[in-house]
Amino acid sequence: MRIGIVCYPTFGGSGVLATELGKALAQKGHMVHFITYQQPVRLNSFVPNIFYHEVQVPTYPLFDYPPYETALASTMVDVIKNNDLDLLHVHYAIPHASAAYMAKQILKKEGKDIPVITTLHGTDITLVGRDKTYAPVVTFSINESDAITAVSENLRDETFKHFAITKEIEVIVNFVDVSRFSRKPIDAFKKVLAPNGEKILLHASNFRKIKRVQDVVKIFAEVRKELPAKLLFVGDGPERSTAEDLGRELGVCDDIRFVGKQEQMEDILVIADLFLLTSEYESFGLAALEAMAAGVPVISTNAGGLTEINIHGETGYVSEVGDVANMSRQALSILKDEKVLKEFKERAAIHASRFDIHNVVPLYEKLYEKFL
Repeated sequence: MRIGIVCYPTFGGSGVLATELGKALAQKGHMVHFITYQQPVRLNSFVPNIFYHEVQVPTYPLFDYPPYETALASTMVDVIKNNDLDLLHVHYAIPHASAAYMAKQILKKEGKDIPVITTLHGTDITLVGRDKTYAPVVTFSINESDAITAVSENLRDETFKHFAITKEIEVIVNFVDVSRFSRKPIDAFKKVLAPNGEKILLHASNFRKIKRVQDVVKIFAEVRKELPAKLLFVGDGPERSTAEDLGRELGVCDDIRFVGKQEQMEDILVIADLFLLTSEYESFGLAALEAMAAGVPVISTNAGGLTEINIHGETGYVSEVGDVANMSRQALSILKDEKVLKEFKERAAIHASRFDIHNVVPLYEKLYEKFL
């Protein structure tokens, strides 16, 4: 198949999943064409059968805001025509689904019908999409898609709840390449971060308010009262400074490391003992799944689709949003006992294997084939 994939090229879950899906499809012999404004961060090595098309957005004094959606639709048309694509798979509704609709109509006038599959990922539905500025276009473009998928049962239910969707939404869960994360830790790396055998707690996100990174710092401070530990923050964003300030206020800043955005998460997760995810909402929680694939148990909220992957008492624990005291107790119950920690690590890895990329990619291929 010749497949066009449209996504955000960033560290967010939608861009990560879209890129990993494209790479997996290419390895199975499909021709995959990425269309976006810069090279996706996970597309960091040469993969045969993968092509990248950059969306150029000219700037003119007339425009206060360059019309990216129009440029994207035009690029889609160009790539589809010149490479005879079989279908277009767009990730994240805004603005990809609406741009795909425009491209589809242009091509239809020229005698080519291109199927469009839209995958919903989370905040495109639960946050941005529900803004009255965007909601009518989001609803229309989703309904005009030939097929719709969502990455969790929760996200599918939220979409039907808040939008007048007239088509079925198929749930195809996020996935992880288990083989990539199943590795042994680099002892020298771990000793640099935890020279005295301290437990390593980790959080990875885009540091937006919805991630509640201050709760991560508060949990870590409580853990530090009971046992030696270090906290790794992976990623960056608007709430980083508040996390740093709180760390100083609570007297734990010397044991916190901000390592910025990282592409090779498998090298970092494998040295962690516990993953903290305190979000107000997660449509799925891909970061938590990657942690589990590396054998790291998860302490999370019970928000959104997190309970679909983090099984309470088995792969970690879940709590109400903002219940720092309970999450701190849960973290300590795992970290204080080496036998308990080992059991949680093993169960986390076993559960993550159910979401292995080799189990999920065929579901997308089956969906594609319906339209060929």
